[in-house]
Amino acid sequence: MVKRVVITGLGTVNPLGNNVKDYWERVKACENGITRITRFDPSEHPSQVAGEVKDFNPGDFFDAKEARRMDRFTVYAVAAAIQAHEDAGLKNGDIDPDRIGIVLGNGIGGIEVLGDNFKKFFDRGVKAVHPLLAPMMITNIAPANVAIKLNLQGPCHAVVTACASGTDAIGEALSWVRRGRADMMLAGGTEAALTPLGLASFTAIQAVSTRYNDTPEKASRPFDAGRDGFVMSEGSGIVVLEELEHAKKRGAKIYAELLGYGATCDANHLTAPHPQGVGAVRAMQRALADGGLTIEDIDYINAHGTSTPVNDPVESKAIREVFGEQADKLKVSSTKSMVGHLLGAAGGVEAIVIAKALKEQFYPPTRNYENPDPDCDLDYIPNKGFSGPMRTAMSNSFGFGGHNGVLVFKRYEE
Repeated sequence: MVKRVVITGLGTVNPLGNNVKDYWERVKACENGITRITRFDPSEHPSQVAGEVKDFNPGDFFDAKEARRMDRFTVYAVAAAIQAHEDAGLKNGDIDPDRIGIVLGNGIGGIEVLGDNFKKFFDRGVKAVHPLLAPMMITNIAPANVAIKLNLQGPCHAVVTACASGTDAIGEALSWVRRGRADMMLAGGTEAALTPLGLASFTAIQAVSTRYNDTPEKASRPFDAGRDGFVMSEGSGIVVLEELEHAKKRGAKIYAELLGYGATCDANHLTAPHPQGVGAVRAMQRALADGGLTIEDIDYINAHGTSTPVNDPVESKAIREVFGEQADKLKVSSTKSMVGHLLGAAGGVEAIVIAKALKEQFYPPTRNYENPDPDCDLDYIPNKGFSGPMRTAMSNSFGFGGHNGVLVFKRYEE
C-alpha cells in the first residue's frame, strides 16, 4: 500500500519576503519583488533588473563565522530549512534522525565564491585561493549544511536539473517517504546565481528581459504579449514532507497532501523547449496518473510561466494538449510575475504557494498581464487573485536540457 504524504512545514527566503508569512501575503496582494540590481553595478549589462533578496540577516539563523564558510546559495538554503523545520513543530531530538533527510535542488552551485576565487587566482596565484573553495561551491554542500545544522541523518541528496531542480527534488523526496524509507523529508530548491557572470551567461543566450530596465516592476510579465525574457532571481524555498500517520500521531498541522510526480526529458534542445511541448505533456500526464487523478480533478496550475517569448506559448499549448476542452475551465497563473525566476529554487517557492493556496482556498494572480497574446489563450488570473474552492493543483517546472518536472497536490482531507 502506497503511503500518503502531506506537507507539514514551509520555509523561504526570496525577493518577496524572508519568511512564508510575508511572501504569501505579498503574493496574494500581487506585489512586486523585481527591482534594479543593487548587488553590483549592472550598467554594462543589457539586463539590469532582478529579484534580489532584501533586508536578509544571516545572523538571524547562524553566527558570522558559519556564514563566511558558505556561498549565498547555501546560506539561503539553511535559513529556509530552519524555518521549515520550526514550522513543522520540530526540534532536534524530537524524532529519530535516521528517519528524516533532505533532497535539495540547485541549478548552478556556488558561482559567486567561484567567480571571486577565479579573480584571486589569476591576480595573485594559487595561494590566494580560499582553502574552503571546493566545499563552498559544490552543489551538494547546501543539503549537507542543512543536514549538519538540523541533524538530518537520513537520505541527503542534491538534484541538478536546471530550472526543474526544486520540483524534481520534491518529487524524489516524495518517493522516499512513500516507500517507507523515511518518515520525513525536507525538500525544495535554492539558488544564488545573481552575479555579473551569472547574469552575463543568460544575457548571452538572449534569455533575460532587457526592455524594462527603467521600469523593473513591469519586467516579469508571463503570458503577456509584451514579454521579452525572464527576470533572474535568487533565494530558497523548502517544504517538509511527512508520512500522514506519522504527522497525525505527533499532532502536526497539515497544509496539503502531495499526490503525484511526473518527470520527462524532451531530448530535443539544450535551451529551448520542444516546440510541441511533448515532454511537458508527458510529465503532466505522468503526474496525474501517479496521483490517481483525471484532468477534471485539477482546478489550478501554477505554471512554469517564465515570461520568455518561447516558453509561455509552448506551455500553454502543452496544457491544452493534456486537458483538452477542460483547459477552458482551468485557472492558471505564474507567480514568477511577482518574484521572478529563481532557477533551481523556483519549484520550491512555487510549492509553498500551492500549499498555502490549498490551505486558504485562494487563487494567486499573474502580475503584469495587460496585453493578451493569441498564442497564450488560457485564464491566467490577471493582476488580482481571488478566494474560491480549490481541491487539487498542479505545479509545472521546465529546465534547460529539456528537463520537465510536474507535481500534483490536493487539499488535505481525512
